[in-house]
Amino acid sequence: MTSEREQTTIALRLEGLGNEALAALCGREHDTLRRIEARFDVRITGAVGDWRICGAQAEAAAGALRAMAGRVRDGGVLPPDEVEQIMHTAGDATEEGEADDDGPLIEAGRRQVRGKSPNQRRYLQAMAGQILTLAVGPAGTGKTWLAVACAVRDLLTERVDRIILTRPAIEAGERLGFLPGDMQQKVDPYLRPLFDALGEMLGGERMARLQSEGRIEIAPLAYMRGRTLNDAFIILDEAQNTTRTQMKMFLTRLGFGARMVVTGDISQIDLPHPEESGLLHAIQLLGGIEGVAVCRMEQRDVVRHRLVAEIIAAYERADG
Repeated sequence: MTSEREQTTIALRLEGLGNEALAALCGREHDTLRRIEARFDVRITGAVGDWRICGAQAEAAAGALRAMAGRVRDGGVLPPDEVEQIMHTAGDATEEGEADDDGPLIEAGRRQVRGKSPNQRRYLQAMAGQILTLAVGPAGTGKTWLAVACAVRDLLTERVDRIILTRPAIEAGERLGFLPGDMQQKVDPYLRPLFDALGEMLGGERMARLQSEGRIEIAPLAYMRGRTLNDAFIILDEAQNTTRTQMKMFLTRLGFGARMVVTGDISQIDLPHPEESGLLHAIQLLGGIEGVAVCRMEQRDVVRHRLVAEIIAAYERADG
């Protein structure tokens, strides 16, 4: 016997999409629509952009199509990995009653960025409303990417005068003076993920100009000592590898008109004594203070290849 839920039918009309946007949404030979049908076990019928969706997960399928429409509305494209992530997020968001909430749009230079899951949207809201945000979660959940996007937006809209990005160079024990090359060459291997995110949002030429003007600074954590950072958006990445002393030193650099975001993955602590992680200690110590937000990402927030989420889940099961 077919249940009421299995008979769900939704009428979905996407207004304001031109022919090119609709073609990008449907995919070549409508392969994106076929993927949605297979993923959610639904049937999509009707004219392009004016569909009837039938099946047990019709609401989730409609949520995925709405999200994809938002991506292509202004000439965007839908690469296969993004289609996969949107479908994954739509299923989770429907369960939480949030399928239709795309959250705030972040204008980050050349990129428009939105949270792709409820936790990511809460993270963006925290960074907008709090002075200090601590974000923890597995690799690939957008912790660094979203923080850099908010920093770029605030710099370009002159909410802050500069961006400061830092992370502990744990592999070198922060003894960077023993490495060959000038300052930039010494820190490049440890700060490359931050360079990559900035480059995607600003472009190489603009990023280099802002660095030369002192409006973007990327440096190892050791170089933060003794400073007061005013009117800046400051990001500490890979913070699970800070000691308690380093974390206290960093957090007390906070100046007037500044915001701080601290990101890390507590399952990837490389310190000799993991229990001494400054990130773990900060979460326990500061979570109840006004102006401080603690955001936790999960496996379902992974926005890299679908397989990354499954790999993380397998390791979590193995670790108990």
